[in-house]
Amino acid sequence: MYYLKDYREGQKLVGTYLCKTKQVLKTKAGKTYYSLTLQDKTAIVDAKIWDLNNGIASFEALDYVYCEGMVTTFQGNIQMNISRLRQSEEGEYDPADYIPATTKDVEQMFGEIMSYVDSVKNPFLNRLLTTFFVEDESFIREFKKHSAAKSVHHGFMGGLLEHTLSVTNMCSFFCQAYPRLHRDLLITAALFHDMGKMDEIASFPRNDYTDAGQLLGHIYIGAQKLTTAISRIEGFPKKMEHELIHCILAHHGKLEFGSPKVPALMEAMALHLADNADAKLQTLTEVFNQAGDNMEWLGFDRRFESNLRQTSGGVYGV
Repeated sequence: MYYLKDYREGQKLVGTYLCKTKQVLKTKAGKTYYSLTLQDKTAIVDAKIWDLNNGIASFEALDYVYCEGMVTTFQGNIQMNISRLRQSEEGEYDPADYIPATTKDVEQMFGEIMSYVDSVKNPFLNRLLTTFFVEDESFIREFKKHSAAKSVHHGFMGGLLEHTLSVTNMCSFFCQAYPRLHRDLLITAALFHDMGKMDEIASFPRNDYTDAGQLLGHIYIGAQKLTTAISRIEGFPKKMEHELIHCILAHHGKLEFGSPKVPALMEAMALHLADNADAKLQTLTEVFNQAGDNMEWLGFDRRFESNLRQTSGGVYGV
């Protein structure tokens, strides 16, 4: 199979891919065309069908489709112009080739998560963590395989686990560098901060926003789940509950970024900084992975408000 990440401008597109989304749109002249996203385990790319002729068979979003066309670029990104398309038949594809997944060892990462759970000494916070990460088999199963985003960062199976561990690792470092931080509170908040994404985003292959995700968002969903779980732990200190929930509510840092509250606690600020750093650096990693060996300027990226380019020579070495 020829993976989407390997295509370059001017090549011919030939192969079966997952049609992630399909929109029926009209040009300014009133001509109908299809706007698609195609996905395999290496990339998600934009695609267009400008000419709806007899070579375009009936298909819907989440179908596996055999495509022929040409590879172009639009605003610095690869775009597929499709001339022929049909639904693929069973045996023509392996679903495992179309689900992006973490390259890291899932069980090893979860083992590191459990080490952090065991390191939390406060009995109430430890009990809360145990409720989810030890006793809830459904939560554990979904947490290991879920993505952390639809497309921006960690949008792959195991992405939520990978992102949570990275954020918790950074928070652990912060605790060593800044002893004033309440370690048990911060580590607990880091482990729980994106738990609401399991309800906000549907599982693969859809990996798109649910009704709850559209209407409520993962911050509210996560805070609500924790509040419910805390209510079942006898004697859980109310002030500690408020501080933990505040960290969840404030972890996007600003109201305009979706946080109902801005950080008012040092732990909330540390969590926000760790979450933001991992999200941005992973996003850049994915941008440059998709760019492959292109060492030229990639064009303006609105997420970073900057024109982006890989470091000269990729990685400095001997």
